[in-house]
Amino acid sequence: MARSSLTPQISGNIIEFVKANGMRKGQHLPLQMLADTFRVSRAPIMSALRSLEGRGIVRAEPNRGYFLAVDGDDLELSRPDGLKDGDGDEVIYFRIAEDRFSGKLAERVSESEMMRLYDLPRSRLLKILHRIADEGWVERLPGNGWSFRQTLTSRQSYEDGYAFRAVIEQQAMLLPSFRPDPEGFRHARQVQTELGQGGYQTWSRADIFKANNEFHEMLVACSRNEFFLDAIKRINRLRRLIEYHITIDRSRLPRQTTEHLHILDLVEDGRRNEAAAFLYTHIMGASRIKTPQV
Repeated sequence: MARSSLTPQISGNIIEFVKANGMRKGQHLPLQMLADTFRVSRAPIMSALRSLEGRGIVRAEPNRGYFLAVDGDDLELSRPDGLKDGDGDEVIYFRIAEDRFSGKLAERVSESEMMRLYDLPRSRLLKILHRIADEGWVERLPGNGWSFRQTLTSRQSYEDGYAFRAVIEQQAMLLPSFRPDPEGFRHARQVQTELGQGGYQTWSRADIFKANNEFHEMLVACSRNEFFLDAIKRINRLRRLIEYHITIDRSRLPRQTTEHLHILDLVEDGRRNEAAAFLYTHIMGASRIKTPQV
């Protein structure tokens, strides 16, 4: 039997998956697919689906499995399935992101405040905060305080961030010091290929964001100029929270990965000027698609 402690966490993960994929009422939730996605056995998935069925979020059909009983867009991200505060690290992670973005969390907070707010023991809160710190949007202060870093918070700043990235990344590729990194290119090809050949359907938003960030930062790192690389890393940290607010359109990800692979092809063929121009167009194209959602 699945551990009962896993049920709330897996339930929250399923809800996040449903929302991230824009799933609609009536769509099938294959048991094995969910187990593979969350890297667990079928037992905790079954337990979570039964829990969601009890809340009216999914419905079971004899000999067919489980199906969504509501549209994913109708579910609340911060409290996706009626879970009490503190159930599921992933749920708490996104609650913190939402609360910070909406201004419910001040720039500086203490661990004690957050323990009370999210009904968490210190050890579990620290695990989540250290994950956020690794992503670059919070840092620890002396004592038990934490400070959230500046982020992009408006449509205009988000659009300006894309324009900044397009110019910086294009110019980084045109620098005389630019040298392709064979290992970096090999790894980027592998990740982008996996993402385009099915990962776009199952990877979490955080994993997709990370994969694409790493691709662009790898290209800028090839410029061998730390100032360019630091600038891109900073803008990527700033836009993380606003990216989590945007409904991800997974249907466009295969095209995006194809464009990424095309950029690598152009560079390796010695057509760097063409690659830089295409990179600029690629980034600005993403801006035109995503900025209206902010």
